[in-house]
Amino acid sequence: MITNTEIYSLTVNGTKREVRDAWVGESLLYVLRERLGLPGSKGACEQGECGSCTVIMDGQAVCSCLVMAATAIDSEITTVEGLTSDGSLTAVQDAFITEGGVQCGFCTPGLVVAIEHLLANNPEPTELEIKESISGNICRCTGYGRIFEAVATAVSTRRANL
Repeated sequence: MITNTEIYSLTVNGTKREVRDAWVGESLLYVLRERLGLPGSKGACEQGECGSCTVIMDGQAVCSCLVMAATAIDSEITTVEGLTSDGSLTAVQDAFITEGGVQCGFCTPGLVVAIEHLLANNPEPTELEIKESISGNICRCTGYGRIFEAVATAVSTRRANL
């Protein structure tokens, strides 16, 4: 029996990781969760509509369900697990907890990654810029008010730590 499997490496959270016995058409989301054991990115819609699978790839926030993993071979990928190297919470993660921006938690990893990406590129975003940066992330629990409060708290915390 002949199988079409591949072995390749992805750089995820700063570490080169080998992906074995993979089908070249697997999504980056599937490979992250099932092959590399990084369950932080969530699979909800599998169509790039909800943002729960958001990762940073080569400096851009992307829906990992829409990226074929094999096309990410030469890319730098950061998942929610890789936002800090020491396991501590980022200012954004802490603000989500403090402000109650987490309810069921399903959308949280994608929102956190999207907001981390925004603040890395724009440390003082306007309300419109915040809304635009998370426009591809759906939360069915919070109504977004507490999420916006969490972003404001994270911005203040980051500003105070400069």
